Amino acid sequence: MTDEQIIQEAVRLVQDGVSVTFPVKGRSMLPFIIGGRESVVLQKPDELKVGDVVLAEIAPEHYVVHRIIRIGPDDRITLMGDGNIRGTESCTREHVLARATHVVNAKGERRSLDSKGQMFKARVWYRIRPLRRIILAVLRRTIKKYAII
Repeated sequence: MTDEQIIQEAVRLVQDGVSVTFPVKGRSMLPFIIGGRESVVLQKPDELKVGDVVLAEIAPEHYVVHRIIRIGPDDRITLMGDGNIRGTESCTREHVLARATHVVNAKGERRSLDSKGQMFKARVWYRIRPLRRIILAVLRRTIKKYAII
């Protein structure tokens, strides 16, 4: 099964109301989600708000799990990975395929992405974008050194 087929099947299940645990690749969501080590629990994206982590199709067959940083009056949604310094993507509301509600680590332990504490951390993290480069450089070296990814 290809990555595309896996994503399509996960989205189909989510649309049917089934929660799906989905592995995450890459480092674009550091420090909140460690790609290659953690998964996210995806659910149907009924209501969306700034701060939600979503699975979105930003171009044909190009999917990201990133955080909503803006919802425009025309329902245009702007996304940014927590591990990104300035790059953003955008899509329409209909291209948001699922909302991530929890992160699951390698031990099977779950932590909510919707808790007040996590949402506060995400807001602070977004506001300190100029400092992200330094923090992420240290974090990536630490992760590589200790083979977390």
